[in-house]
Amino acid sequence: MNNLLEVENLETLLHTDSAPVRAVDGLSLTILPGETFALLGESGCGKSMTALSIMRLLPQVGEIVAGHIKINGTDILQLSEKDMRTIRGKRISMIFQEPMLSLNPVLTIAEQIEEVLDQHLHLSKDATQKRIQELLEQVGIPDALQRMHEYPFQFSGGMKQRAMIAMALAGEPELLIADEPTTALDVTIQAQVLDLMRQIQQRKHMAILLITHDLGVVAEMAQRIAVMYAGEIVELASRDDFFHHPAHPYSQQLFASLPGKQKRDQALNVIQGSVPSLAQQFSGCRFVDRCNQALAICHDTIPPWYPVTSDQQVRCHLYQQSIPAITRAESANPRIAAPDTKISATEETLLQVTDLKVHFPIRKGLFKRVVGHVKAVDGVSLKIAAGKTLALVGESGCGKTTIGKGILQLITPTAGSVRFRDHELVSLKRRELRQIRSQFQIIFQDPYSSLNPRMRIYEILQEGMDALNINKIDDSNTEGHASIYSREEEIDTLLRRVGLPAEVKWRYPHEFSGGQRQRIAIARALAVNPKLLICDEPTSALDVSVQAQILNLLKSLQTNLGLAFLFITHNIAVVEYLADEVAVMYLGRIVEYGHIDEVMNHPRHPYTQALLSSVPQIESNPDRHIIPLKGDLPSPATPPSGCHFHPRCPNAMPICSVTYPPVSSFTATHTTHCYLYSPQQTS
Repeated sequence: MNNLLEVENLETLLHTDSAPVRAVDGLSLTILPGETFALLGESGCGKSMTALSIMRLLPQVGEIVAGHIKINGTDILQLSEKDMRTIRGKRISMIFQEPMLSLNPVLTIAEQIEEVLDQHLHLSKDATQKRIQELLEQVGIPDALQRMHEYPFQFSGGMKQRAMIAMALAGEPELLIADEPTTALDVTIQAQVLDLMRQIQQRKHMAILLITHDLGVVAEMAQRIAVMYAGEIVELASRDDFFHHPAHPYSQQLFASLPGKQKRDQALNVIQGSVPSLAQQFSGCRFVDRCNQALAICHDTIPPWYPVTSDQQVRCHLYQQSIPAITRAESANPRIAAPDTKISATEETLLQVTDLKVHFPIRKGLFKRVVGHVKAVDGVSLKIAAGKTLALVGESGCGKTTIGKGILQLITPTAGSVRFRDHELVSLKRRELRQIRSQFQIIFQDPYSSLNPRMRIYEILQEGMDALNINKIDDSNTEGHASIYSREEEIDTLLRRVGLPAEVKWRYPHEFSGGQRQRIAIARALAVNPKLLICDEPTSALDVSVQAQILNLLKSLQTNLGLAFLFITHNIAVVEYLADEVAVMYLGRIVEYGHIDEVMNHPRHPYTQALLSSVPQIESNPDRHIIPLKGDLPSPATPPSGCHFHPRCPNAMPICSVTYPPVSSFTATHTTHCYLYSPQQTS
């Protein structure tokens, strides 16, 4: 079979003020018709720049300086920009990583898809409208005839991504480039999007270039895999070879960095350091400074390609014939070292939340009268013991972050009780709350947005300590010198505790990587000596290797300092690794609650079952069955009557739409709200 896409020795430069950056450096790959080819690697390795080079959509500073990109034998680097417009959208199309930034906010979805159809298919007006409706129905947009005339902001995250897919498919492309198409999506929506891509691929015999750092998605979708590092491909393999015998040390360390329940009592493997600067000329292996199997030859000789099997080759000196062939190295996952002074978890209840409600008023008209409420949190109860971790999971929009802010009183609760030790937080006055606020802190999802870009790290950490009078020293007899020196020492210790050198305190947030910024956000939370940390998706935007660093840090802090965590996430693997208990949330209410093993091994609520069935798995399981969910999450402004989940539930009964189900207990710690079980049921 002839190749659909051939990329030969592609070199892409980014011209910067200091030196040109070799974003893509000698990359070669081929993709067959109907094949899914995965390009895997961490942020900064050149994956997205490869995709933009193939589409010839580079930024102004970008330039392709060498190589060939052929689609069915036609070298698109030799085409004019006018000819390229007949290629883009028709023969090669692309789904971009962030749909909200890629969709035009002032055009309706129909108008944006119509642009593609007018460019490539030249249909009549009636045929165009019919085709737009068909495309949106094909990607699972409900009520497509009406919703096609809405704007992007009126769509949920999953629906925006589906609209992007519809736009990419409008010209019936031969090759679809999907750049992290599911990174920002919940696992249920992710499962729907991946299934949709597979169905369309089978119908149209379309090839897919899948760019991702999610190994689970790769295992489910790809036939062949290329691992990219520092601008070049370091391993090329079939799916079976890659997942059973990853050859390159970088690939092996990626696998060892994955969290999971089997590693709960271990520290995750961490790839030390970061991707090297691509503005330099390399004289040896690009991974050598981070490799745990490096040889002397790796420092001064660029490794060529070595065959491992008939379907696998690797760019690594370990596979020279003079060196014994290696198989996948077993990850050295050391147990978390016992601290000098270990603070053990106790059964003391640190936080008790009872029937918490957070309703936001909907105002309309000239006088802004209240015409309804958005019931973001609608009667939530939970508790966290000192030194324990409660994971809060659920789809985007279900109210997880609002619970965190309601607990911290950053949002005033409508009703309910939030009791922290002996303090009832809801009834406390502002001044009284300020006196104990240091005991509970939050780590936000996006560390860059939550750090002041105009302040140095020293000032960011000092600000909270000064505001809450942490370790304030009487310096009346020392003219302030002792206080300044003491505060700087505290900050140095704090930075070292989160794995950063003390000298970085004089830098600004933009000078750090994503993982380092998250460490700074954690240091800021720790600066006031809290007992409870609310972690709002702290690893969702991070690569696998950086995620492992943050999870190790959180686990060691809990072991050493006795911290309790409310961990908000939709990453089930992280939940299994970190949590003691888990609460599953749907549309403002907790539908299942229990010990981590009880909920993960024996999910009772149909929503929990659907959620867990949708998680991509690296290990193939012939008995696995994904439970599809109908439609999208309903609006919290108009929640369904009865059980909120019944419109999407495969097991719904007539009573489910009448009244909300009472609690059913299976053990002393495992409960759910579902009419499938009697309130007295135990097991």
